[in-house]
Amino acid sequence: MTTIAFVNAQIACPVAGVKPGGLLVRDGVIAAAGTFEVPGDAATIDCGGKTLAPGIVDLGVFGIDRAAFRAGGIVRVALMPDGNPVLDDPGIVQRAALIGKPDLWIHPIAAATRGLAGEDMAEMAICASAGAKAVGTGRHWIADSGVMRRVLAYARDLDIAVVAHAEDGGLTGGAVATDGETATRLGLPSAPAAAEALAVARDLMLAEDTGARLHIRQATTAAAFDLIRAAKRRGVRVTCGITPAHLHLSDIAMSDFRTYAHLSPPLRSESDRQAARGAVADGTIDVLASGHDPHGPEKKRLPFTDSAAGMAGAETLLPLGLMLVRDGVLPLARLLAMLAANPARVLGLETGTLEAGKPADLMLFDADTPWQIDGSAFASEGNTPFDGLPVQGRVLRVWKAGREV
Repeated sequence: MTTIAFVNAQIACPVAGVKPGGLLVRDGVIAAAGTFEVPGDAATIDCGGKTLAPGIVDLGVFGIDRAAFRAGGIVRVALMPDGNPVLDDPGIVQRAALIGKPDLWIHPIAAATRGLAGEDMAEMAICASAGAKAVGTGRHWIADSGVMRRVLAYARDLDIAVVAHAEDGGLTGGAVATDGETATRLGLPSAPAAAEALAVARDLMLAEDTGARLHIRQATTAAAFDLIRAAKRRGVRVTCGITPAHLHLSDIAMSDFRTYAHLSPPLRSESDRQAARGAVADGTIDVLASGHDPHGPEKKRLPFTDSAAGMAGAETLLPLGLMLVRDGVLPLARLLAMLAANPARVLGLETGTLEAGKPADLMLFDADTPWQIDGSAFASEGNTPFDGLPVQGRVLRVWKAGREV
């Protein structure tokens, strides 16, 4: 049995809060947190007063970049079903679940429909037995309400969440921006922000009707937040997430046809951005995820409408989240809940906190280290709309089940 004592740390737990102390790990599992007597057989790691926290559980990545995840303090990822091939077959799901171990645990989100076409239901039960921790609609909305209702009902019986993309495809087809001054000035094809609320409203009604667990992967508009708040008050089993881009940037970032700011869903108005920060503050938004979907220059250095939507988000997730703490939007423990405990709960994982008995999935970070985001220095393709932004907070070391990555 291996015993490790982490001492001289700021212990930051979503449940217990932030306090000085240490952490005792036995055989990859947390044995004690706070104040304890260091066993004689323990290897000691001096944290130098830095913050020791649960490793990040990143809910909804589109690619696997081990070095980028390690740099960002990410120890588990929920892999979106959009791939080649699509995660709609149990053999493919099982392979995806195994390829990252032991340093990175990949939790596949299986396709809710065959080929993500939105028509025929996929083999959800078999994919769940093969390792899928949720089912999802991928980058697209299931237009057929009958199909979506059957997906939710089946997922309810399996007790797994449905991870839904919330944009009405009848309104967003061909759009790369949100209706507004920026889209008009640039002449970009755009869709109304109401496309999100329409999709959210329908899926909430179906989730309420079936009793299923629904996770809106990205909610980004004031109207959607109002709907989700009301649904939570009614007892609907709904959670929602967001990326730092929609908290720190508005559609103005697309000016000069800046394709690094071409995202899905597209950046919203300033009023929606402020509403998103309010939804973080009041707990409406449960999960902060990277939305990691990097693309090389061959897909980004194109006319805006022809460029690929997405950004490299893994390496900037923590520092951009810490900006919310410094701005007084939420305390550090709540941020860590959004990064680790809450996504783990959506996926049905027993991790994300520093409680005794939990896996020793840990990150040590310095919340005050200043640095400037430089996409060209990223471990993955460095297309980020935050290129050049000064931030604070660096991940120093990462452990998966007590084993340093």
